[in-house]
Amino acid sequence: MSDDRKFLADELRRGGLDRREFMGRALAAGISLTLAGSLFAESAAAAEPKRGGHLKLGLEGGSAKDGLDPALYLSQVLFCIGRCWGDLLVESDPLTGAAVPALAESWEASPDAKVWTFKIRKGVQFHDGKELTVEDVVKTLQRHTDEKSQSGALGVVKSISEIKAEGGNLVLTLQEGNADMPLLLSDYHLIIQPNGGYDNPTAAIGTGPFKLVKHEPGVRTTFEHNANDWRKDRGYVDSVELIVINDATARVAALSSGQVHFINRVDPKTVALLKRAPTVDILSTAGRGHYVFIAHCNTAPFDNNDLRLALKYAIDREAMVKTILSGYGKVGNDFPINSTYALFPEGIEQRAYDPDKAAFHYKKSGHDGPVLLRTSEVAFPGAVDAAVLYQQTAKKAGINIEVKREPGDGYWSNVWNVQPFSASYWGGRPTQDQMYTTAYYSKADWNDTRFLRPDFDKLLLEARAELDEAKRREMYRTMAMMVRDEGGVILPMFNDFVNAARKTVKGYVHDIGNDMSNGYVANRVWLEG
Repeated sequence: MSDDRKFLADELRRGGLDRREFMGRALAAGISLTLAGSLFAESAAAAEPKRGGHLKLGLEGGSAKDGLDPALYLSQVLFCIGRCWGDLLVESDPLTGAAVPALAESWEASPDAKVWTFKIRKGVQFHDGKELTVEDVVKTLQRHTDEKSQSGALGVVKSISEIKAEGGNLVLTLQEGNADMPLLLSDYHLIIQPNGGYDNPTAAIGTGPFKLVKHEPGVRTTFEHNANDWRKDRGYVDSVELIVINDATARVAALSSGQVHFINRVDPKTVALLKRAPTVDILSTAGRGHYVFIAHCNTAPFDNNDLRLALKYAIDREAMVKTILSGYGKVGNDFPINSTYALFPEGIEQRAYDPDKAAFHYKKSGHDGPVLLRTSEVAFPGAVDAAVLYQQTAKKAGINIEVKREPGDGYWSNVWNVQPFSASYWGGRPTQDQMYTTAYYSKADWNDTRFLRPDFDKLLLEARAELDEAKRREMYRTMAMMVRDEGGVILPMFNDFVNAARKTVKGYVHDIGNDMSNGYVANRVWLEG
C-alpha cells in the first residue's frame, strides 16, 4: 500500500475522516474514484483503534540538561515530550503539509497578508482545569517574541509587530505580509500554556492528550492519559513512557527484545538486519533534509556557471541514494525543495548523471587542473564515501575532483561557509519561504553558496506576501529554476527518516516531510495484541 493510501486508511480507522472528507482527500492524492471507494469500504470495515495499554518509546536525542520549557526545546526527545502534553494554534496536514486548525479553529488574512485574525477554540481545558482563553494565547506568543525567553521560535515570530486579543479572537499584525503565517505557528516550540508560561514555563501544563507524571532528564519521561482531552481522535493508550537510549545498537536491541514498542533514528545500514525480525516494522518517511556539496558562486573558479553545471552533471544521484543512504532517500534536483513541501513546483526536469554534458560544460568553463572538495564525516553520515563516489563519477567526464578529508573538530567553523567547495547538510524547513530565506536570500548569514541575486530576492519577498496559491506556486517554480540552473548547490539526495516499531503498534501516520509522525507518534498510535 502506498504512503498516501496507508495514511488515508489509518486516518479513517482513527476517526479522523468521514466519508466525504476521505473521498475528497483520496481524489486529491491521485487515487481513482473506484479505488477510493474500495479503500473506504476496506478501511471502514477494519477494527477501530483500541484504547488502553502502556506505550514505550526508545529515543535517541536526550540529555541530562533537558528541561521542560518548550521555548528551549532542541532534541528529538523533547520534541516528542512537547507533543504529548501540549497543543499548538495550528498543525500541519500529514498528507499535504498545509496548515490545519488546532487550538485556532479558523483564521483569515487581510488582502496584503499583514493582519491575521485567528478564532480561538472554546471549551478547551488545561490539565489543571483552567479553561483556555485568548489571553493565554496572547501571553504565549508574547513570551516567545521576547528575546529574553531565548525561544527556538524567535526567528519565526520576530516579524510580528503586534499581538492582541480582540473580541475573543487573536489578532496578529506583521511587519510585512506573510502568506505562511498560519503554518509558521505550527512550530513545535509554540505550545500554548496558561498565562503563556510566564508563571512556570517548565510545568508542562497544556491541553494535550497526556498529563506529565514524571520527568527524569536524560533518562525517561512518563505520562498518563488526559481524561478531559478536547479531541477524541488521539491519545489511545493509557500511559506513555519515553526512554532515552542514545546508543544505536542498544535501541535496536531494545526493540528486538520487546523492551520498547518504537525507536527512532534507525541507521539505514542496519535495516536489513531488523527486517529479519518477524515482530518489527520499518517506518520510513520521506524527509526534507538534504545532503549537499556547496560551491561559492562568487569565488573562483566556481564563479563560472559552466563549471558549476559541469559539477552538477558529473554526480550520479541514483548511485548516491543507493550507496550512501542504502536506498532510504530520494534523488535531488539541485534546489532545496522536494514534493514534501506545500506548493512544490511541478514539471521541472530531473537532472541526471551525464558525463558528456559534464565534459561539455567543463571544457566551456576553461578550467584546468583539479577541483578541491573538502569533506568530513561530520558533514553528513557517509560524507567521505560520498565525496569519493563523486570523485569517481566526475572522472568519467574528465573532471579531477581532489578530495580532502577535514577533521570533524572545527569543520563547521573552519570549512563550512568558509571554504569555496565543501560537503554539508541541511535539515529542511517547514515552508519554502523559510528554506530560501535561510540559505539563498542575499542577506542571509547562512547563504553558504554565496548565491547573490537581487532578482531572486525580489521574487522571494513578493511570493512571501502572495495569497493566491497559483501565483505563488509559479513564483516558487521560477525561484527553483534560478537556484537549479545558476546556483552553487549540488544536491544529489534527500534523506528519509527511518524509524521502527513492533508490529503491535498500529495507526502510525507517515507525516509528510516530518520525523516520528511529526513528533505525534505517541498521540496517534494504539496497541494491539
